[in-house]
This record gives sequence, C-alpha cells and structure tokens, in this order.
Amino acid sequence: MKPRLNADQAAPEIMRAMGEFDDRVRQSGLEPLLLELVKTRASQLNGCAYCLHLHTAEARALGESEERLYLLDAWRESPLYSPRERAALAWTEALTLIARSHAPDEVYAEARRHFSEAELVKLSIAIGLINAWNRLAVGFRQVHPTTTRPAEQE
Repeated sequence: MKPRLNADQAAPEIMRAMGEFDDRVRQSGLEPLLLELVKTRASQLNGCAYCLHLHTAEARALGESEERLYLLDAWRESPLYSPRERAALAWTEALTLIARSHAPDEVYAEARRHFSEAELVKLSIAIGLINAWNRLAVGFRQVHPTTTRPAEQE
C-alpha cells in the first residue's frame, strides 16, 4: 500500500487542532482502557490498520490483555467484557455504522443504564473522533509502523 498524502504536512493547523481535541477526549474522565477498546472496535469496523496498530499498542501499554484484544471482534460471545464495556461497544458499533443502524433505541437505553448523560456525550464524541481519524488514515492510506517483516511475495 502506498500512502496518498501526509495530512499533517498538507494541513498542519487543522491536524494540530484535531490532536488537541483528541487530548481533551482522553482527559474527559472516561476510563482510558474503555476508550482504547472503543477506538479499537471502531477501527476494526472501519478496516483501519493504522489505528488498530496504534490503539492495540496503547491498550497493551495500559495493561489490557492480549486475550481481550483478540476477542474484541466477538465481544458479544465472550464473557471477558463488563456490562459497561458491552454497552460502550454496542454504542460504538451503532454510531460507527449509523447509516445502517440508525442508533437503535435499545442500544441507547443500555448505554444510558451504564453511562451518565455527560459520560454518554463524551463517549459519543470519542466514537465520532476515532471515526474521523479512521477516515483520514484509510482515505490517505496511512501506513502503520512495523517491526515485523512483510510476508514473502509469491
């Protein structure tokens, strides 16, 4: 995959502002590991290798287990996620796939059982922001750093 453009070089002011906004979301009071699970799940849905690489590494640095990261795509079938995490992941999927889901009432109701109004606003902004990052990284073909050799070409 060949990168299309470097967004930081092309529009440094807006990219800096987006980074500052991301910092504010991280400091919003939501649990750091919860935010990394949400960012990872949205990135899975959007097929964003760059963000998957980044947020799984950040989750591991915060103490997240490999097992929970591996099973995140199948969180509904795994007992490893708390009710609050499940509500956040369902809300993440509903908002990430909003054209299909239209944010169902039952998903919203479950999220409200586990998040205050203010927390739900913060969570929704975090979801919207990771979706924006995913669109930049996928759209501009941003390549994630790696220490692993590529597979041999046949």
